Amino acid sequence: MPVRTTKTRRTAVLADSDTRWKWGALTARRIAPEDADLRLDGYLLRGRATPTARQLQETGAPADSLREVTAAEFLRAMEREPYDVLVLALVGGGVQAMLHGLRAVWKDRPGRPVVVTGHVGVVYEKLADGLLLRHGADLVLANSRQDAERFRAVYEGVGADASAVTEVALPFLGGAPHTGEHEPYTVVFAAQPSVPGDRRDRAYLLDRLVRHARAHPEREVLLKLRSRPGEHTTHLEELPYQRLARGRDLPPNLRLVYGHMGEVLDRTDLLVTVSSTAALEALHRRVPTAVLTDLGVRESLGNHHFVGSGCLASWDQLDAGHRPEPDEEWLARQGVAADGTYATAFDHARDRVARLLDRPGGLPPLAPWYTPQTAPGYLPGVLARHHLGPDGLPLPGAPAAGTAPGPVRRIVRRAARGAYRHGVQRVAPVIRRMGEL
Repeated sequence: MPVRTTKTRRTAVLADSDTRWKWGALTARRIAPEDADLRLDGYLLRGRATPTARQLQETGAPADSLREVTAAEFLRAMEREPYDVLVLALVGGGVQAMLHGLRAVWKDRPGRPVVVTGHVGVVYEKLADGLLLRHGADLVLANSRQDAERFRAVYEGVGADASAVTEVALPFLGGAPHTGEHEPYTVVFAAQPSVPGDRRDRAYLLDRLVRHARAHPEREVLLKLRSRPGEHTTHLEELPYQRLARGRDLPPNLRLVYGHMGEVLDRTDLLVTVSSTAALEALHRRVPTAVLTDLGVRESLGNHHFVGSGCLASWDQLDAGHRPEPDEEWLARQGVAADGTYATAFDHARDRVARLLDRPGGLPPLAPWYTPQTAPGYLPGVLARHHLGPDGLPLPGAPAAGTAPGPVRRIVRRAARGAYRHGVQRVAPVIRRMGEL
């Protein structure tokens, strides 16, 4: 009887925050062949939102290896490492810089990895800007049917190749479906770092949560927080709810909690948010979900994305016992896959990766739509922010590969991050308030 051999698929993920690491690592696992052993190497791009060990553990997305790198260090590693697939889980400018950098370092290489990128969650702002900065990857993943249609329209509208757009779903959906109320009935408010950003609005939401807990002492009310004080995630958090809650007389049935969102949803009976991607996780599991209208339905809040969902509601309605009922057609277009189709959501992407890896003669050079000819006043700045020149190669003075920071550099870096956090969370809000006087 022949012995079956299992091929090892080597995949790298480059991420610049905890949420993007979660998306990238889980995406890498979703698109890997089911009959292959996956070797997953993680690279964390050094910057203001580089995740802590606690944040990485909370994502529930482990790796076989993980290290922090600069852009130059990463490109040096990609020049010599024989990966099959590379997932770029970065902000748009970071993706574009890496695409140009990789094109340069792979110039004389006979074969290269399949490059995959996409958006971490709901795309409610900077649609064209974010998409064009991601153009040039072999696969640009769209988390829903609606996103796939919008992505193709943007690329075709500027004359760019739209064939890379590939419909999938959010990679972190899952968990047991909600089948009935828990004891006690649990309401979870999923906080967001930057939405809303105004102190008055955030204080209002905290006050309404407190009032809901007092009005329903038989319920457990949880304020689900994304990061601890001093940590950063994908978006800046100038006014953490922990600080707003400090010194307040909170009702005994209201608690501030951290942890993996999936574990919190295991005991949730009503998920409340302004526009968090947690709403899609909850809807996938059939957890009753409310997207707040108290502060208006506005593009700046991101809750306009949920128009037509059936989930829009106010705290007054929720206090009175309202439970939103989601629109099934809307759910289907958003890739929530509450109808049980999630198991096959990544099949097409997995097949495309396999075909690209088996392409005779290997893959052609990466070809971003932004070039020195199409965007001469924009692209050089995008590259320079990552210490890359117009040719995509590291600029003189960029950190060399394999140079670990010494003790002085580590101390300076920690101090700089601390000063940055202090400026964002303490100084900037005071200056804004003074300006409003």
